[in-house]
Order: sequence, then structure tokens, then C-alpha cells
Amino acid sequence: MCECSTVGRSLKFFNRSGFVGGLGGRGGRGGFRPGKSALGSHVQFWLVSGGGDGGREGGGGGVSVCLSLSLCPKVTYVPPALSEDESSIFAHYESGINFDKYDDILVDVSGHDPPKAIMTFEEAALCESLNRNVSKSGYKKPTPVQKHGIPIISAGRDLMACAQTGSGKTAAFLLPILQRLMADGVAASQFSEVQEPEVIVVAPTRELINQIYMEARKFAHGTCVRPVVVYGGISTGYTIREVLKGCNVLCGTPGRLLDIIGRGKIGLSKVRYLVLDEADRMLDMGFEPDMRKLVSSPGMPPKEDRQTLMFSATYPEDIQRLAADFLKTDYLFLAVGVVGGACSDVEQVVVQVTKFSKRDQLLEVLKTTGTERTMVFVETKRQADFIATFLCQEKVPTTSIHGDREQREREQALGDFRSGKCPVLVATSVAARGLDIKDVQHVVNFDLPNNIDEYVHRIGRTGRCGNTGKAVCFFDPEADGNLARSLVKVLSGAQQEVPKWLEEVAFNAHGTIGFNPGGRVFASTDSRKGGSFQNDRTTSQPAAALGVAGDDDEWE
Repeated sequence: MCECSTVGRSLKFFNRSGFVGGLGGRGGRGGFRPGKSALGSHVQFWLVSGGGDGGREGGGGGVSVCLSLSLCPKVTYVPPALSEDESSIFAHYESGINFDKYDDILVDVSGHDPPKAIMTFEEAALCESLNRNVSKSGYKKPTPVQKHGIPIISAGRDLMACAQTGSGKTAAFLLPILQRLMADGVAASQFSEVQEPEVIVVAPTRELINQIYMEARKFAHGTCVRPVVVYGGISTGYTIREVLKGCNVLCGTPGRLLDIIGRGKIGLSKVRYLVLDEADRMLDMGFEPDMRKLVSSPGMPPKEDRQTLMFSATYPEDIQRLAADFLKTDYLFLAVGVVGGACSDVEQVVVQVTKFSKRDQLLEVLKTTGTERTMVFVETKRQADFIATFLCQEKVPTTSIHGDREQREREQALGDFRSGKCPVLVATSVAARGLDIKDVQHVVNFDLPNNIDEYVHRIGRTGRCGNTGKAVCFFDPEADGNLARSLVKVLSGAQQEVPKWLEEVAFNAHGTIGFNPGGRVFASTDSRKGGSFQNDRTTSQPAAALGVAGDDDEWE
């Protein structure tokens, strides 16, 4: 984004870093107005010229002019039509060998008077259509986050839920929401120029929000409820046409969601549910302003008149404090311990490397994985392209995904990876959050992230739905020493082997970044006072026993 000003007859351009160029001349002090607007592929510059020496704020007969510069071609990409074939709509994971271990997971429910958990989908009292779609999706019994989340949401309570990736969080909020809409006879209408959805779901990346939409489409199949997805990188006209066909459940990334609302195509007065997936990311410094803008948009019901639901695998305490601004005061906090500790379905291996030995180590790892799907995480977009090119030169079929790639390229990359055409996917954080790809057997952290929460999200791309996986971490003591203590805690909590050299690095470290495990079982715990630990096998006890009464990338 740029700003510009004139000084007399001189034209100067500024960006966020300061002066970047100008057109000559001498003269008085023209007024500077930092007006700017980004509309689609255009940037508008407001030029304000002074009328002579000493002129200020356009004084002395100054003139303001708006220039509109086209920076890039208009986005015209339209995604391919989705298959209406039921075998495609209801394609699903097969449960892994450790799925039954979900029954042993500890659950902590904090807050006043939580409802009784369910043990089967029959207890959820879903309508016939939803039950049929749940069965077609291969769901046989609810996971812990579903056992507790479904009755909490059905009871109308606000919720902050912390559960491992791949544990069924999406179904935990979609099923009770869709059940309520169907019970109330909600139906999509294409006869309104302003659509008024009952549900808004927000997620940080295009890939994740599209994945949530596909789940909503699956569960709403054969009903009158119509989900729609909006995100960047595709034709705005196409998006608006899809919205105007009828919209009950609006799934979107923050920027495109606010854009569609700002265009007057979406009204918010009927919103009953606001769902933030990957809520810790949605409330960090990157997206928090967008979320505050959304909840303060004209027509949006206040938090007292809507139900707000937040889901993530990690909840640092500072994020919990922010989240409380969006929730009713009596919200419930649901912490679901991960299998056997922290992701014990994922074998974690830490390899000591230097900056210059990483590429050779990566080739050694990929020699052992063969054609098994492997995700390689790096820190920068440039590094993603560099490593993908390097691996292709080494005859390893590889593709990459990051925020600088066009939407068509991102979809193609994921398609090639899912199909096995390119069994190696090099990715930045764009793929670390919530992305659910079947049969990912290996994750390689070529570059470690700058905080341990992101590491937890990355390794969660494998070992999903009770399946097993392997995560290899390249650790450079020179560059990654500040993560040593946190990494040791994660490994120990998951009953993984901790190398002796890593313990020594951790012992000598001067600090640790971004990890507050709150014990060995839960990734995050309720920062409010209170909470009770319950084994999930005993969740059919009276409700009182289940809780303690008391207080970088362009992803969108």
C-alpha cells in the first residue's frame, strides 16, 4: 500500500517504509493527506498540492487529485464445479488402529453447570437427514470433543474448545448447529438481494475454510440448508453469485468475508452462531482487528444475543484473555487431552543439523519414505520454492504451497499431493492449520517455527483419526536453541525419546518461547480459576461431576 504527497510542484510517493520516489520541482509546502484505498486490483492515491510557499493542508488554492493505478490483473479464476456424486461427497478417513484409544482420553470441562456428555450419536437427537449423513460419513461413535461439544452447543452455551488436530472438532460444531437450523425450519432462499445467514464460520486460510465448507456441504446434503464459502484468489463476481443463490451457513476467511459484507450482499441481523476455527490464530495480532470489525459490523447481534464458539489445538493464556471479549461471561472451556499425552500416535524424531547439512538430511529422510505422502515445512515462501525445485532436480516428485501462489496453483498443488502424483508437499504455515489430507504418513520440519504451538499444529497433519504417523524435526542448536526447553516438554509429554544432546541444549538455554503446557495431558487449560479432570469413560455421570461451578503469508 502506498501513500503520496506533493511539495509545491513536486510529487512524492511514500510507502510504509517512507519516501520511495518522486517527480521534481520546487515550491511551497503542499498539504499531505494520507488518504488511500485498495479496491480489487487498484490502489488509489490522493494528491494534495499546496498553493505556494508556506501553504498548508491544501491552503492557497491547492488542488487534490485522485489517481487510480492498476497493479495487477483482475482475478477471474473460478474454481471447478464440485461433484454431486455421493461417493465423492461422503469420502472419508478409515479409522486407524488407535481410534478406540480415544475412549481413554482425559477431558477437563471448566465453567458453571456444564451439560451432560453424550456417549453415542443417537443421544445427540439428530434429525433423520443428519443421522443419515453422519452414517454415510463413516462416523460410528463420537470422539471426546464431540461427546462434550455437541451437548454444550445444543444447550446454547458459548464454548472455547481445545482439542488435538484430527479429533473431530469440525463435526462437533456443525452437527448441533445444523440440527437447530433444521428443527427451526430454516431454508435457503435465492429471492433476496441481501442474504442473511444464520451461521458465520471464520478460519484463517483458504484451504482450511474450504475444508470446513466441504464438511458443512456433506452434513447438509439433501436438506434445505445451504452452506456457501467465500475466500480470496477467486472471482468476486462468482463468489457473489454463489452467495445470492441462498446462504444459511457462510464460511469465509476474514478479508473476503468483510469485503462481501461491505458490498451489502450479506446482512448480519439473523446471525445466531459465530464460529472461529483455529481461534488462537484468529485472535492474534494478525486477525484480531478483523474479528473486532466483524462483531461490531452493523446488524451483528451482540455477544449476549448470539452463540460464539471457538476451536483450536492450542490456547495460550493471552489468547484466552482476548477470547473472553467475544464470549458470554458464563462460557465453558473444554480441554481434551491428546491420546496418551501429546500426540502419541505421532512418532517424533529430532535430528541435529547445521544450516548447511539440512538439504542432505532431507534427501536421506525422503529415501526412506518412498512414495508415502510427506509434508515438508519451511519458514519462508522463497524457501518453499527453493526446496521444491531442489527436490525435483533430485528426481523427487514435489510440489509446494504458500501464500504467493495463485489460488489455481494452490488447488493444483493440493490435488497433486492428495492423488499421490507428487508425494512430497513443501509448505509454509499456510498448510499447518487444520488442513486435513488423507494418508499423510510423514511430516518433516525442515525449518522449526518460532513458537512451539505452531510445531504442535504442524505435526498434527499426520496421525489423524487414530492413524499413526511420523514427524522428523531438524534442530540447529545455533538457530533453534530458544525452542529447546519447549520441545523437550512436548516430547516428554508424548512419551517420546528425548536425545541426550537436546537435553543439554535445553539445560543451557536462556529461555523458552511460547509454551505453557499446563501439565502433561492438556495442550492448554482454562486460564480462569477452576476446572476438573475427568476420564472420558465416566462422562455419563451427572452434570455436576463434569465441571466445577465457578468463575506472514497472504493466507486469505
